[in-house]
Amino acid sequence: MPKKENAGRQTPINAQPRIHQHAAEIQAYGTVSHVLPLDLDEAVRLEMTEQLNQLLADSITLRDLYKKAHWQVAGPTFYQLHLLFDKHFGEQVEIVDTIAERIQLLGGVSIAMAPDVAETTKIERPPRGREEVPVQISRLLDAHQIIIGECRTLAGRASELGDDGTNDAVVSDVLRTNELQSWFLTEHLVEMPLVHAQDPAMRKAG
Repeated sequence: MPKKENAGRQTPINAQPRIHQHAAEIQAYGTVSHVLPLDLDEAVRLEMTEQLNQLLADSITLRDLYKKAHWQVAGPTFYQLHLLFDKHFGEQVEIVDTIAERIQLLGGVSIAMAPDVAETTKIERPPRGREEVPVQISRLLDAHQIIIGECRTLAGRASELGDDGTNDAVVSDVLRTNELQSWFLTEHLVEMPLVHAQDPAMRKAG
């Protein structure tokens, strides 16, 4: 005769959410999953995720610098820079997501929280208050320069190690976008007359 299931052992259905839960981490930061079907050695993935996390921390910082500049910009170029900074912010949001997902794909753990990013980034922290437009743009360009240098180093190393996916993501998505954004910014620091063209003779005399 088949045994009846013990109804007392069944978990009752309850609509109450289980809040305030805590548990140990399922994976420590700075590690990678041991076995993944990527045809990349664990040592390669460890090195790549470490460098990608540095790039991620700096990209998150640049992303937030753009939003700060977008909110705080002032002066006669307010309208066009307000829009440009927000456009660049949106592009950096996509870059951040691309880098973070590449880290996770490689079996690593992407840096995420603001205090951890602040401890890791190489980009100088700005003041809380508002700055003049030339200073805002210069600060953004300095951040771009750091990231572009990291991209070139990381892309070259990824190519050496056979991590073509990381190489492609860094060059195609991160490097090229940062180069283009830098170009748009640098053109705003060229001193040009807005209303009165300078006489060529006076320009030579100067």
